[in-house]
Amino acid sequence: MVSLAILFFTFGPVAKEEIKYRVSEVRDVKYSLYPQAETKEKKLTPPNTDFSIVIPKIAAVAPVFANIDPQDKNVYLPVLQKGVAHAQGTAYPGEPGNVYLFAHSTDAFYNVGRYNAVFYLLGKLEKGDEIDVFYKGQRIKYSVDYVKVVAPEAIEYLGKIGESNTLTLQTCYPPGTTLKRLVVVANQVNY
Repeated sequence: MVSLAILFFTFGPVAKEEIKYRVSEVRDVKYSLYPQAETKEKKLTPPNTDFSIVIPKIAAVAPVFANIDPQDKNVYLPVLQKGVAHAQGTAYPGEPGNVYLFAHSTDAFYNVGRYNAVFYLLGKLEKGDEIDVFYKGQRIKYSVDYVKVVAPEAIEYLGKIGESNTLTLQTCYPPGTTLKRLVVVANQVNY
């Protein structure tokens, strides 16, 4: 019985997000910042335009907390209960360099439900998918370049990636564990 409770609390939030995603897929529901009236698109609204993220494909919407130390769990774990963290020392949206955002982390399997589920479905993203980051009243649009599973020690994604302004999203993988990291790298789109 205890084992079932542990499984439920560990993977329940992940299963819930997966089911919502699958139901939307079956019903052919799409999400957008600016839905067209004649479509089944549902509107996504950023929680603020100071610093937030919207990922239409997976209906992810969350505030972003700036300048968070990714090495100090006493600093980042409380932030991850409320939203997404921007890694200290990385670029800000619209600036040259790499913007590094991370979410869904835990210090123990039994605490996974305490953290927001905004990045649980990052693995569903594919090349070309849209990611919108709002920063200081502006919308900065990114297009996914690649999705990759890496070791927890892979810190090279904190630095500049390629020659363009990039956005890196990182979460634990598989969801509900801290075994590896799922990294999504996207390039800023000029529009």
